Amino acid sequence: MSTEKNTPSSPSLNFIEEIIEADLAAGKYQNIVTRFPPEPNGYLHIGHAKSICLNFGLAQKYKGYTNLRYDDTNPVTEETEYVDSILADVQWLGFQPANIYYASDYFEQLYDWALKLVKAGKAYVDFSSPEQIAEMKGTPTEAGKDSPYRNTSVEENLALLERMRAGEFKDGQCTLRAKIDMAAPNMHMRDPIMYRIKHAHHHRTGDKWCIYPMYDWAHGQCDSIENITHSICTLEFIPHRELYDWYIDSLDIYPSHQYEFARLNLSYTVMSKRKLLQLVNEQFVSGWDDPRMPTISGMRRRGYTPESLRDFAQRIGIAKRENMIELSLLEFCIREDLNKIALRRFAVLDPLKVVITNYPEGQTEWLESENNPENPETGTRKLPFGRELFIEQEDFMENPPPKYFRLHPGGMVRLKSAYIIRCDNVEKDADGNITAVHCTYFPESRSGQDTSGLKVQGVIHWLAAEHAKTATVRLYDRLFTVEDPAAEEDFKQCLNPESLRVIENALIEPALAEVSAGDRFQFTRLGYFCVDPDSTAEKPVFNRTVTLKDSWAKVSKKA
Repeated sequence: MSTEKNTPSSPSLNFIEEIIEADLAAGKYQNIVTRFPPEPNGYLHIGHAKSICLNFGLAQKYKGYTNLRYDDTNPVTEETEYVDSILADVQWLGFQPANIYYASDYFEQLYDWALKLVKAGKAYVDFSSPEQIAEMKGTPTEAGKDSPYRNTSVEENLALLERMRAGEFKDGQCTLRAKIDMAAPNMHMRDPIMYRIKHAHHHRTGDKWCIYPMYDWAHGQCDSIENITHSICTLEFIPHRELYDWYIDSLDIYPSHQYEFARLNLSYTVMSKRKLLQLVNEQFVSGWDDPRMPTISGMRRRGYTPESLRDFAQRIGIAKRENMIELSLLEFCIREDLNKIALRRFAVLDPLKVVITNYPEGQTEWLESENNPENPETGTRKLPFGRELFIEQEDFMENPPPKYFRLHPGGMVRLKSAYIIRCDNVEKDADGNITAVHCTYFPESRSGQDTSGLKVQGVIHWLAAEHAKTATVRLYDRLFTVEDPAAEEDFKQCLNPESLRVIENALIEPALAEVSAGDRFQFTRLGYFCVDPDSTAEKPVFNRTVTLKDSWAKVSKKA
């Protein structure tokens, strides 16, 4: 967290915690009430996860509560699918809303308050076109011009607003605008639109309404209805705060207050729901839950844990200024968590056959290997060992460079949890490709019982050929090749063509044959993997969550 305040008697507080503690100390509030107010027009992403952790975390720390409120004021873009996915994501992150509300719950109250502003001469119906309204608003350095409808009588405005609600006007024919100040330095105060006409079916209210509130009109009033004490938004809403306060003051309702923090900007990622929707609709990804997407559902499918995302949110803290967070920090957080909880298993993605020439034919030996050395309580598992094995192609080199510690002619390595072997010779096909490596094993070198006296520096993983099972393995990498794809002229031109590689017939140890979607493992020396929902009993599917180390090499735009 930010360290703007640090006293010997208390841990560092971020600036929002400082505000809350000052409010509580002054007796301004008896308890803290926050809200998470997503618009159900897409799936939540990692930026929303930061906001969820902040709002729910503050309420938990100060013994308050948090509402989940869907900002469902635009029927054209909202779907029940998104509503359901949002709640699932919040709960998966480990939070339970005290209440689940919808802005549409308050449509009647919002309309009544709109009538109140009209009666007070603070709102009017405007028949100007969107283009005319934009032109009349002026510029940041030039005052706007009054609408010709600005001084319509209260009685006529009331009648027109009722006709708007009754559906007598077409989409875009008129709007309801607040009557504030067309010369205000803050452009948001120049008679902002409160209601627009949309003859569209709403996912909850059906066809009851054809006028829908704008965000700025609904936001503060919904906060007030719910007695939200600290309404936390991202920095782009700073110019909106004056209007937020004006509506509340004009209506003389519960005085919720808005505070702003820096949104999450994550390298090699886009955080715009509009851009993410483009990726989905144009089939650059398989869907909102594609494991390459920064959506919470995509990260869950990839194998991220809620604990790792909460840890990430805690580490990046709450700031007042925009900055770019390195994706490597997020990857560090998931490695830290999975290292503690993921069971270790063997898999071979690019197999090379090894024949142990001095091992008895037809014999299978069962060796023990730890499930997780970080947690001895997970115990051990049995690994079959036999005459024919598979190792990774990259773990053998016929003509190695200096200090190459894996297998090579005349060289020795330890097979993890098994024996030391020495490469004696190789088999090749007609084209000169190596098809098998012939080795000698040393029976007295068995792991845990080694009396051979042999010293080797390399340790590699392996699978017994007779017992190996097949699986589909999906190797995921960063979706974009540049640090800030959103800054590019066309972010889609920066997509990483190597962001997904599918291995259809990877080999896995027998213990991986029976798994369930969501199970997480460390494939020894290969990375952390999660079982995909596409898995079947006949063919499990594993998604690589993250490599064991940060091996990303920055790819230039030219590359």
